Amino acid sequence: MDLVLLFKALILGIVEGLTEFLPISSTGHLILASDLLDFNDEKGKVFAIVIQLGAILAVCWEYRVKIGNVVRDVGSRQDANRFVLNLFIAFLPAAILGLLFIKTIKQYLFHPVPVAMAFIIGGILILWAERRKHVVDVERVEDMDWRHALKVGLMQCLALIPGTSRSGATIIGGLFFGLSRKAATEFSFFLAIPIMFAATFYDIYKNLDILHFDDIGVFVIGFVASFVSALLAVRGLLRFISHHDFTVFAWYRIAFGIVVLITAYSGLVEWSAAT
Repeated sequence: MDLVLLFKALILGIVEGLTEFLPISSTGHLILASDLLDFNDEKGKVFAIVIQLGAILAVCWEYRVKIGNVVRDVGSRQDANRFVLNLFIAFLPAAILGLLFIKTIKQYLFHPVPVAMAFIIGGILILWAERRKHVVDVERVEDMDWRHALKVGLMQCLALIPGTSRSGATIIGGLFFGLSRKAATEFSFFLAIPIMFAATFYDIYKNLDILHFDDIGVFVIGFVASFVSALLAVRGLLRFISHHDFTVFAWYRIAFGIVVLITAYSGLVEWSAAT
């Protein structure tokens, strides 16, 4: 077993887990980290998809009671039916656009410089969102209706652009549309489950031919690292938003994006396909 490869898998798993549910773009961080670690070939790209499962399952574990109650009550309780319908409505826009345009997006935007630009633009939008008056119409996820769900789902489409951040788009979109911080954050977590499961299994199915049994150690390391770090990140974010806004993430995005652009255009780092 290649210890260097296992180390890379560990690092990327941690990066995926820590960034998946924070408004800072896990895809963007993985693209940059994979580039620096020289693990950005076709198998590396499939690895980045597979380890998302660890992050998804971390959310499923954290909200296992809520999910279990919904599964038990769907069909018999109105609130459970509404919750499932809201998730389905919010899931559809990004799922449809992803199927139509993901090849084009990966061809032109899955590179360090476009990711850095998305980091900066996203950070500016978060600062703008935090500086406007936040009127709360929905305190809890259970109080959302289909219109709120559709609006958040449309915002999730922006996350097809790497570096934008799926959680950032849905959380900040939720704030714009009257959700409380807690409701916007939790709905973003729940919405991640169907969209990420669908994207992950779709990509795995398309790339079965390049996966081999010898790779299982690398994938297990990345998966476990992603699960543990995502669990810590989810719990940490819920505690954080109870006392703070998202401004710190905005400044992080802007600073990180600027650093990537400087290193790319100065030649300090030889980013691949830095156009």
